[in-house]
Amino acid sequence: MAEPTRRPAAGSMGSALAPYRVILRSRMRSQMQYRASFITDILGTVGVGLTELAEVWVIFHNVELLGGLDFTAALLVFALSNICFSLADMLVGHLDQLPTYIRAGTIDAYYVRPLPLLAQFMSSEISLRRIGRLSVAVIALVVALSVAEIDWDPATVALLVLSIISGTAIFAALFTTAGGLQFFVVDGAEFTNAFTYGGSYAAQQPQRVFPDPLRIFWTFVVPTAFVAYLPAVAILDLPGASLTPTWLAWCTPAAAVLAWLIAGWCWRLGTRHYQGAGG
Repeated sequence: MAEPTRRPAAGSMGSALAPYRVILRSRMRSQMQYRASFITDILGTVGVGLTELAEVWVIFHNVELLGGLDFTAALLVFALSNICFSLADMLVGHLDQLPTYIRAGTIDAYYVRPLPLLAQFMSSEISLRRIGRLSVAVIALVVALSVAEIDWDPATVALLVLSIISGTAIFAALFTTAGGLQFFVVDGAEFTNAFTYGGSYAAQQPQRVFPDPLRIFWTFVVPTAFVAYLPAVAILDLPGASLTPTWLAWCTPAAAVLAWLIAGWCWRLGTRHYQGAGG
């Protein structure tokens, strides 16, 4: 008797990811449904990216060096930080809408669905309008890498790729940490934004312009220095500082893992703290 054909296990990776793919495709189609609005949103994020780039240009139009960086090095820091933040914001930035769901009680619907809560939020929306700001950052990265004097070798390429992946993971972890804390401080959006949008602004600055307490905070507490500044200094072979030696750039993946461990703990703590709209 012929052996029956085996079907893929219900718990296989493909079947597990299928609901998320369907949700993401539907969200992307819905955003592109109204093309005029979609294009306007993209142009708006392009404007944000150009404004921040103009800020860097204005500063270095008046000074040659700032925090040990010239314009080319600062452009590389700007590009790396904005690429990582735009990717993280596109994927999980909508977690900052959690207070609205909590106050309205609509978050209860997420708890009864047979999918992990964080995965539902991460797949509930993908903000394609962030492509505008991402495009500005990518162009800035290409220009910076073309103009800078870089001794290209496999280690430099590996560091650049690791920096983008790990930097995106760090910002995504900050969004998730802020999301978990919002279960405790529903009306404290300014507090949680200090870690996400404040961290984004700190990441694109030369870290040596900060006093030592702030440098320690943005490096070892909220590790935004690992996103762009440390990798840029290592890629350009610039001298490091006493608190942030050049070799520390290779610890960016470890910083991302540690950031996600803290983010996972904060998210678990916050979701278990929530009692429901009824109190």
